[in-house]
Amino acid sequence: MIGPGRDLVVGHWGLIPWFAKNLNFRYSTNNARSEELEDKPTFRIPWKRGQRCIIPADWFDEPNWESGKNVWWRFKRADGEPWALAGLWDTWRDHETGEMVESYTMLTMHANSHPLMGRMHKPDVDRITKVPLPFEQQDKRSVIPIEQGDVDQWLTGSMRDAKALLRLAPFEVFNAGPSVPTTGALL
Repeated sequence: MIGPGRDLVVGHWGLIPWFAKNLNFRYSTNNARSEELEDKPTFRIPWKRGQRCIIPADWFDEPNWESGKNVWWRFKRADGEPWALAGLWDTWRDHETGEMVESYTMLTMHANSHPLMGRMHKPDVDRITKVPLPFEQQDKRSVIPIEQGDVDQWLTGSMRDAKALLRLAPFEVFNAGPSVPTTGALL
């Protein structure tokens, strides 16, 4: 639901930082590690300005490598409601054309200890030996859902208020499992 003073904006996924020379920014900014928001030049200014947003999603998909192969899992909410994922936004100006581009990033956090999200993604490997790191040295990540009752606090609260919402969703919130490939035409 869009409240007073709020806009629904279709933006470029992958926050385009103020210092980018063009839209083809060299580094992936689709996700932002919540633990690094205050330190990373790409995200520091939008975070300090309180340019927080909600990214609505019916579901999100994550890769599970427990079998040794990538098996995509789909994550929906058990209550059937859409996700409200924590994000940051910014407006980038193309210095050659003057075009203004709205962009956003999803916030993530360390999820090794989460019983579901800690199982996702390919295991991190040692850069030299290419051997998987022990589980405690892995950096499994998860998006950060904002509950409906916390949306106002996320969007308009202080930085301290927003930080209090940077937490993983309880296991019970999820309806998740391997994605079933669809076949045939959509009618």
